[in-house]
Amino acid sequence: MFGRHKSISAFGEILWDIYPDKKRLGGAPFNFIYHIWKIVGKANFISSVGRDSYGEEILAKLNSMDFDTSRIIVDEEHPTGTVLVELDKNKVPRFTPTCNCCYDFLKLSDKLTSKLFSETDILYFGTFSSRSEITRNTLVSLFNQPKLKYFCDLNLRHSFYSKELVEQALFTSNVVKMNDEELDKLREMFHLPQTDEDACKVLLNNFRIELIGLTLGENGAYLFSHDESNYYKPMRAEIIDTLGAGDAFAAILCLGYLTEMPLSKTNQYANEFALEVCKVNGALPDESAYSKYISLFR
Repeated sequence: MFGRHKSISAFGEILWDIYPDKKRLGGAPFNFIYHIWKIVGKANFISSVGRDSYGEEILAKLNSMDFDTSRIIVDEEHPTGTVLVELDKNKVPRFTPTCNCCYDFLKLSDKLTSKLFSETDILYFGTFSSRSEITRNTLVSLFNQPKLKYFCDLNLRHSFYSKELVEQALFTSNVVKMNDEELDKLREMFHLPQTDEDACKVLLNNFRIELIGLTLGENGAYLFSHDESNYYKPMRAEIIDTLGAGDAFAAILCLGYLTEMPLSKTNQYANEFALEVCKVNGALPDESAYSKYISLFR
């Protein structure tokens, strides 16, 4: 069970995913921490919105849910983030993010930083959040805290990353989640072996990583630790939208890591929850999707 003393925080973007006919709340860090909040009943989210209609709508929506918005900064100068989303024939999303949004200029006060350190056991971050120098510097300032664990979601999309940034993230992180395309990019960067298992073993040995989650789309996922590995492939289901499936997987992976759940169970539950998200439009499922995981972790 998820102990009362455990606390998960996420750093990064909240934004609107703009579809051709609608918009939905999104951003990998928000999706991740929303799942954590729904499952264990508490979560800390450090982010920003603009002082505009999109930002006001985000805060109003979150406050109506009783989601804690006290760590979401209102940026007076820069607009709320948006991402244009198109689904291909396989229901896989293609993203076109806008630039120079509020989350590209995220700075934390000393008070908020101190509060974050005092209330966090593990800090989630993604590399996409660090596409700008200002936010990247803020994130890096949170690294290397001796009492903190770190969870990295590699988002190696577009050109919003560098080898230096990835290397820094890998040296910082206890848990890393990536997909097969991102592992291919790491192979090029670090001259890793061709097989997935050998490549992940090198990453485990060369960095401080304790656990790697490697997602393979409809083919399931591998988990690799220093002592063991596990592969799980869920049963087929009708897929409506794969947006947010990786964030759902990451949430269960993080909870499994913190509760020292066996790899086989963590992988099974992470895959099953990701599949639940694929059965709905958008990244956030209905309340009923969480009941099983509440009973497991709360």
